Amino acid sequence: MSAPEFTRALLGQIEAAVRAAGALMREHDSRPRNIRCKTSMKDLVTETDGAVERMLRESLGALVPQAAFLGEEGSPDQGLAGLCWVVDPLDGTTNFAHGVPFVATSVALCQDGEPLLGIVNLPLMGEFFLAVKGQGATLNGRPIAVSAVAGLDAALVATGFPYRIEAHKDAILRQLSLAMPATQGVRRAGAAALDLAFVACGRYDGFFEFALNPWDTAAGVLLITEAGGRVGTMTGEGPYHLGGPDILAAPPQLFGPMQELLRAAAATAP
Repeated sequence: MSAPEFTRALLGQIEAAVRAAGALMREHDSRPRNIRCKTSMKDLVTETDGAVERMLRESLGALVPQAAFLGEEGSPDQGLAGLCWVVDPLDGTTNFAHGVPFVATSVALCQDGEPLLGIVNLPLMGEFFLAVKGQGATLNGRPIAVSAVAGLDAALVATGFPYRIEAHKDAILRQLSLAMPATQGVRRAGAAALDLAFVACGRYDGFFEFALNPWDTAAGVLLITEAGGRVGTMTGEGPYHLGGPDILAAPPQLFGPMQELLRAAAATAP
């Protein structure tokens, strides 16, 4: 299935399915939370995660029945070969558990790991990001582009901290020790899909993080590239692929300087 083919036939229905899942999240947001831990006290899941994923599995599966489904809550071992939906039903679960509205649903349709369609819906903020390969990116129907900021000293960048923070704590602290004085500021919202969408629309001037899963980044990667940005790895050791060990996203003019900064942080490792 090519991007133009599914866009003409299905895009409106896909949008409607993701918006319906957002309405379910808003409904659950008004209720008391039912929260449990997955692998640790920091790795939370709510009943909303599962309910939204089940809804999307059914609705998206009916629209593109030949596509596999890789979702955070229901099929973590599903590979990326062939045509596949890659879905994070509720990115920012810890935020949602505490009533913080920085949460997202990330939906991508990929062919052999390459996103053809990407949607990041921020249902508690009323923002809907959409990208189709080769056709640009939009926010609430209006075209978006990455930032035009030219220097790191004027850049607002974002990062995130993985659940297994102990494995990356020293590297993160080295990065922050260089990034905070070199930039205008560093932000951490707690939802990678939101961070990537904010880079795509120019609110953030860059984003970097370790240990993200395919469902965290699939839609956001397409948003950024379709908005004129670049996506790669922190130190430039090979291209970025979904589920890779780290990610760096930025406008073209800041990608090199950010990569140099992150390389310098890596070089200071004992």
